[in-house]
Amino acid sequence: MLDFLAREKSVAGPGFNRWMVPPAALAVHLCIGQAYAFSVFNGPLSKIIGIDSSAPDDWKLTTLGWIFSIAIVFLGLAAAFGGKWLEKVGPRLTMFVAACCFGGGFMVSALGVHLHQIWLVYLGYGVLGGIGLGLGYVSPVSTLIKWFPDRRGMATGMAIMGFGGGAMIGAPLSVFLMSYFKSPTSVGVTETFIVMGGLYFISMMIGALSIRIPAPDWKPEGWTPPVVENKMITRNHVHIDQAMKTPQFYLLWLVLCLNVTAGIGVLGQASVMIQETFKGEVTVAAAAGFVGLMSVFNMGGRFIWSSISDYLGRKNTYYAFFVLGAILYACVPYAGHVGSVALFVMCYCLIVSMYGGSFATVPVYLADLFGTKFVGGIHGRLLTAWSAAGVFGPVLVNYIREYQVNHGVPKGQAYEVTMYIMAGLLILGFICNLFIKPVEAKHHMADDSARERAPFGSGALQPSGAN
Repeated sequence: MLDFLAREKSVAGPGFNRWMVPPAALAVHLCIGQAYAFSVFNGPLSKIIGIDSSAPDDWKLTTLGWIFSIAIVFLGLAAAFGGKWLEKVGPRLTMFVAACCFGGGFMVSALGVHLHQIWLVYLGYGVLGGIGLGLGYVSPVSTLIKWFPDRRGMATGMAIMGFGGGAMIGAPLSVFLMSYFKSPTSVGVTETFIVMGGLYFISMMIGALSIRIPAPDWKPEGWTPPVVENKMITRNHVHIDQAMKTPQFYLLWLVLCLNVTAGIGVLGQASVMIQETFKGEVTVAAAAGFVGLMSVFNMGGRFIWSSISDYLGRKNTYYAFFVLGAILYACVPYAGHVGSVALFVMCYCLIVSMYGGSFATVPVYLADLFGTKFVGGIHGRLLTAWSAAGVFGPVLVNYIREYQVNHGVPKGQAYEVTMYIMAGLLILGFICNLFIKPVEAKHHMADDSARERAPFGSGALQPSGAN
């Protein structure tokens, strides 16, 4: 089994259809995307003892909130430290370990719920599950970029779209299973964790066993590199450790962190936000529908924006994120003042589409700057920006709102200052993106065998000098 998981055993043979690779990536990303739906467990987990209502010894929501936070922290850590290992052992073994950690995390959490030991849930879903999230997230990315040198953005968008859409499967599946297993003595979480852990392990293993990497110097049939070179797409490679010594890495870290901070801060408060802004007009059910619609735009934005970046270029695509995002955030308070629910919803759906699009576009931005050889490892380290944004965003939204309310501002207007701050963050991101230039030649690998001759991307679609 270990021999089969080796990198050399996953090299595709002649005639392999590269379109078999995106489904393998989706088999993993649709599973780990369940993380966005973990909040559906918070209510039942707070009633493990009381069943119908929370008992004095039941876990508080503040205690449960750490489960997701720990998972996101370990996602970033696993991606950062596991990315380099991924480049060494290949995607198949990495995806196998991700399946064991993510599926096993559910099993350990089930034991923690059964014994009512929160530290086991932290260890299970938070630590083990978070490691599975990080390894599973980065493992197919560099592989897809190598299989689709002609459409890098579209390729990563296909996989990372699955992460954004995982909640659309995970949420209803979780609710259905908890309802099925619920009894007078159980809220059904333990059994649900066991079933979901098994299902996700099987799906992720299918992806791991079916993934393939292209042979050295492979190119799509009939495709040739563009005659006109794009200065923002390198033909060289930068080693993972050397990439950390370039200003481009840290500028792109800030670009991702600022964009995600602005988006993730409102994602967690979307339902409450629209109800408080339009008090009496938007029902709980309508707010839930709004959250579901945002999930659709989050998922679709990952594919659409990353595909658009094949035409616009990555730098111009991020310019669009920051300019449009800042305008849309500034329009949100206006929508509340004029009482336009439609304008409010439209603004947030577009904002969330760019939030998702930033995740799908950043791997190919890295490949353009640093080459494809070590992009998986570099991407893993860059994802620490996500971990940081996962703290900054909610803190900004929640604490600024609390300060406003405590000083007499009506709840419906308590988010206005936050929206302008988010717009300001995007302007800072625009400035950081402005300073991103091609990596200097001194950082390139000197070994000519490491040089990739045809990785440009979108052929004649990108004019000379396009960003």
